[in-house]
Amino acid sequence: MRKKLFSAAAIAASAALVLTGCSPSSTDEGGESGGSESAGGGDSVRIGIKFDQPGLGFREGSGDPTGFDVDVAKYVAGELGYSEDQIEWVQTPSANRENALEGGEVDMIFATYSITDERKQRVDFAGPYFVAGQDLLVREDESEITGPEDLDGKNLCSVTGSTSAQNIKDEYAEGVNLVEQGGYAECVTYLESGQVDAVTTDDIILAGLAATPENSGKFKVVGNPFSEERYGVGLQNGSEDCQAITDAITKMREDGDLEEALTANTEGTGYTPNEELNSDIEMESCAS
Repeated sequence: MRKKLFSAAAIAASAALVLTGCSPSSTDEGGESGGSESAGGGDSVRIGIKFDQPGLGFREGSGDPTGFDVDVAKYVAGELGYSEDQIEWVQTPSANRENALEGGEVDMIFATYSITDERKQRVDFAGPYFVAGQDLLVREDESEITGPEDLDGKNLCSVTGSTSAQNIKDEYAEGVNLVEQGGYAECVTYLESGQVDAVTTDDIILAGLAATPENSGKFKVVGNPFSEERYGVGLQNGSEDCQAITDAITKMREDGDLEEALTANTEGTGYTPNEELNSDIEMESCAS
């Protein structure tokens, strides 16, 4: 029913994909020709996702994207009346998500998009559909780093546009040296070579990166999450589709389809979502 998360070819492709991660978002073939004026109407819907996050949003070559975010996006689009062949997938790196919505490049974004007060000043959110926690990825033989407070004087990598590394500097380790890269695969390469001591982002993302065949046995997730990251659907300010999208997410959860998608896309990673945080998620208000 769904493609398996990882393949050797997939991770090889990710190295090429991240090279585009710093550039403005780009559509897949044919994606530049219009699209709907807003989600819920028109001949197509443009959905922003990541292309370099195995298990969440990943695209191998010119194939169809796969992952948990992709499956949730397909379900929601279906509830809004779109078939899968009406979806135009748009690569949307972290640093370009708000710009992509404000500029009308996409109608909605499913891209491990944590809901924050700062982001809500520029865009709206429906959902959330999942709650992750920020954690650290380190080399398998690392014993000194057991949490964010151990990072003073260390080099820490995260992607441009993510709030994860700055959160650590502000709250846990003022002396940490921040290193930004365009994609997570680049951060993992830096970690393997010793140029950085840790990579930080959400635990579900790190688990996917560590579990690829190419990375197996090289890295480990510390397993000490220290935040709540509420993944929402990014929308343009004042979107009329906010409530319909939130209703679709609620239906997907109640029908068990959301849990099924999560399980299918994290199989083999050893990742266990926080049951308490995800059992009774408070939805964002769609009131304008």
